Amino acid sequence: MDKEAFANVVLSSTDSLYRISKSILKYDADCEDAVQEAIATGFGRLGTLRQDAYAKTWLTRILIHECYSLLKKREKSTAMLTEPEAYASECADYMDLYEALGMLKKEYRLTIVLYYLEGYSIGEIAKLMRVPAGTVKSRLSRGRRDLRCIMERAEYEGEERYENER
Repeated sequence: MDKEAFANVVLSSTDSLYRISKSILKYDADCEDAVQEAIATGFGRLGTLRQDAYAKTWLTRILIHECYSLLKKREKSTAMLTEPEAYASECADYMDLYEALGMLKKEYRLTIVLYYLEGYSIGEIAKLMRVPAGTVKSRLSRGRRDLRCIMERAEYEGEERYENER
């Protein structure tokens, strides 16, 4: 794949890459860093891409690795620091969904985002995550169940708070 074709893949995948990183990372700035790092790494390793048809999947795999690596770095540094207020800016439209997704186990969260938000098939997710297709199906099922419980609990708590304020 040449550099121009890679640039086209990156441009067409930017939103998708951001949403995938958001399913792993909490803060917008971290998501942006991870996407930029994944693109830079992909560009640097362009010669290792075996088939051009899988460029987006390959780049997504690089992004997932980058997100987990960033999480490990953050875990070490956040043990001593408090959470900065500057990161509090979230997308208002999807804040509840991202908060609920954030409460899921990371393997459920990533599987749900790849399947429902990004439109990957079960087979593609299995290849990306390097797990059997049956594992992907069970993670989707359990993730949906847990997400439903989280959303119902949040809705119930919201109604209860509203009643107490009246």
